[in-house]
Amino acid sequence: MYMPATLLGFLSFTTAINAAPQDYIVGRTVHGQPDLQGLWTNDTITPIERPEALAGQAFLSTDEVAALEARTAERRELADDNIVVETGGSIGGYNQIWLDSGDTVLSTGQTSMIVDPPNGRAPIRPEAAAKRDYGFAHVEDHWVNHTVWDRCITRGVPGSMLPAGYNNAYRFIQTADSFTIVHEMIHDVRIISLNKDVHVDSNVKLWMGDSIAHWEGDSLVVETRNFNDRGMIASSAAGGRLKGVPVSEELHVLERFTRVSEATIMWEATVTDPVNFTEPFTISMPLTRDDEYVMYEYACHEGNYAISNILSAGRAKETE
Repeated sequence: MYMPATLLGFLSFTTAINAAPQDYIVGRTVHGQPDLQGLWTNDTITPIERPEALAGQAFLSTDEVAALEARTAERRELADDNIVVETGGSIGGYNQIWLDSGDTVLSTGQTSMIVDPPNGRAPIRPEAAAKRDYGFAHVEDHWVNHTVWDRCITRGVPGSMLPAGYNNAYRFIQTADSFTIVHEMIHDVRIISLNKDVHVDSNVKLWMGDSIAHWEGDSLVVETRNFNDRGMIASSAAGGRLKGVPVSEELHVLERFTRVSEATIMWEATVTDPVNFTEPFTISMPLTRDDEYVMYEYACHEGNYAISNILSAGRAKETE
């Protein structure tokens, strides 16, 4: 079974946490496929990009993990105990009671979700960063300057697999000829074909692209292309610099899902988009099984007053 070097490093780290990968035999579905079904979560405080202070460090030590998680817990407690809004100031977003972004680092101990390039940073082209910045600076001007998540459309691929402030759950469903991902956030559903060899016509452009998959040993390999150019790599604040970075019709995403224990699936995605990035980059993280988690309806459009309110504020300023 093929495994990238980065993934092999993560698997060796998780040996102390989960069953050793070489000893684990993945179960099979009634169709004989490696069984990836179940409810999986990825809430975490591990950032998508590696902090510059950890530029040459791919993994945290046990002591560093404990210290980071303790500081996070303390900071969140203080934030909720000291909510003060100055007159005329922003009331901000939710406090911690409404969030579920996790309170631990990834079980692999990696310092960032991006594992390649080795510095853990996305190779964003300056013109892509400029387009991102323009959108954020002009959210009051037009709805197209808002993220596609704020507009309740989609988080895209691979954005729909990236953790956010809440709703970090995914239900995997398998049949003989399909692999389906039901996303809690924004209620996206990806139905991925297991019996197609070619993608739809290149003239067909889709928000989440066209995905086809095949098995390489016990790993499910998913290739996605045929994207439109109206989406984003990431759309939540957890995306850091990647939030709002556009995608082009040349976007290509190659994902791997490998179950390494009863409780863990390693997910990896290599992103290639020469229009917006100078080179491909790879994201990798463990997904954790949680059979007790309950996914509720994500009624995005019904309660989405933010867009109209922000645009109304812009028109009010123009009137003044």
